[in-house]
Amino acid sequence: MADNRHECIVVLDFGAQYSQLIARRVRELGVYSQILPFNATPEEILATGPVKGIIFSGGPASVPQEGSPRPDYRVFSMGLPIFGICYGLQVMSQMLGGQVECPEHKEYGIANIDIIAKSPLFEGVSRNSQVWMSHGDRVAMMPEGFTVTAQTPSCPYTAIEDRKRDFYGVQFHPEVVHSLEGQKMLGNFVLNICHAKADWNMGSFIDEAVEAIRAEVGDRNVLCGLSGGVDSSVAAVLIHKAIGDQLVCVFVNNGMLRKGEAESVLELFGKNFNMRLQYADAEEAFLSALKGKTDPEDKRKTIGKLFVDTFYSEARKCGDISYLAQGTLYPDIVESRSPFGGPTSTIKSHHNVGGLPEDLKWKLLEPLKDLFKDEVRALGRELGLPEELVDRHPFPGPGLGVRCIGEVTKERLDSLREIDAIFIDEIRKAGLYGHIWQALADLLPVKSVGVQGDERTYREVCTLRAVTSADAMTADWYRMPYDVMQKCASRICNEVGAVNRVLYDITSKPPATIEWE
Repeated sequence: MADNRHECIVVLDFGAQYSQLIARRVRELGVYSQILPFNATPEEILATGPVKGIIFSGGPASVPQEGSPRPDYRVFSMGLPIFGICYGLQVMSQMLGGQVECPEHKEYGIANIDIIAKSPLFEGVSRNSQVWMSHGDRVAMMPEGFTVTAQTPSCPYTAIEDRKRDFYGVQFHPEVVHSLEGQKMLGNFVLNICHAKADWNMGSFIDEAVEAIRAEVGDRNVLCGLSGGVDSSVAAVLIHKAIGDQLVCVFVNNGMLRKGEAESVLELFGKNFNMRLQYADAEEAFLSALKGKTDPEDKRKTIGKLFVDTFYSEARKCGDISYLAQGTLYPDIVESRSPFGGPTSTIKSHHNVGGLPEDLKWKLLEPLKDLFKDEVRALGRELGLPEELVDRHPFPGPGLGVRCIGEVTKERLDSLREIDAIFIDEIRKAGLYGHIWQALADLLPVKSVGVQGDERTYREVCTLRAVTSADAMTADWYRMPYDVMQKCASRICNEVGAVNRVLYDITSKPPATIEWE
């Protein structure tokens, strides 16, 4: 949808953990960006739209090592500005005639650069700006035509440039928050050096997406699996804006939703947005299928298979369907084509549609495939979705079924629903919800002795967990204020009769995962 309408910055991915972050930072400047594999040809690069510049990402490889990734040499003859970051600087230097070495002293962490020459890349940047270093190799000799513009005591070529060809490179990572003026540097490259138009925003995206959906779908019908999560909700509202009653949503209540969630989904999408909504209350079927099961993988597979079967059954009641809408996001697309053997993207079953029978023969409609998660949230706000839904934390596909550790029963789920509601309520009251990536509660198959009302009790234990993260690949436990933890524990023990002990999980990822199961 955005490819041919907006000027674009292409990020060539050399396997860096920050490649998606670079693309997001460019979009934060109001300029559309796309990530392509490091070996993309000039033809593939130009096919993304009116390209204004190229960024080489960092990467884990060593440039002098045989077989390390190299871009197509022809990219240097495209007449486009190039910005090499860390490995990107090194590989550009090596390919253009410079030399890269592996010195005895490596740099990791915060450093202050010394800007020693005027550069359009550093326009408005303080001379001793703080940056984030993370490298073993470094440039030992610049290619012909380059000059040095910044250095550190251990890295003489921290920033170099060939102003004539508009080639720039830095040894640090301007895209991370620890580089305090990194966004200003990226802005200088994207807006001032590449002269890209800052016309990428969710308002314009809506108009383009609506037009594209109408052109694609015509007078045919679209089916959408609605989970109540951010991605499926935003996709549904966007498609509904484009084609109205040609969209029919299937909402499966598996009995493992949060407190009041089924009612709120029916109210919001059925009444407020006036969508065609096929509702399946399948709580009893799911509880029956899970009876006696305690193994986490067995539980997940059972829930997933029954979800698919239920969705398929409901879909057959919806008449003639030509398209299946998916909440696929841009990171899913990027990971699926990674040349480094990274995680291959598969559409997540927790959005109600994964693993559908191949004989359905529906075409996929993926209106969010150009967007990052933060852009989807911004789009949801533009479309009028309530803030409580738009800023919602990630929620697992099997729902509370994988937070009810051990056997899943209605009684345990009802207790967990109350615990979860109390935890989220107290976090919101304290103004902490937006600072946390994910907050969750688990009910353990463990009982402890307690004293409540002068009586001895023997009841279950629950854990509370909150983490901070950028992408869920790694996560750190959130330092919850003691008074908030105390309020949560007090309310849970007073309001949830099945629990008499509350624990707070302080394990990071790794070694733990965010979810317990």
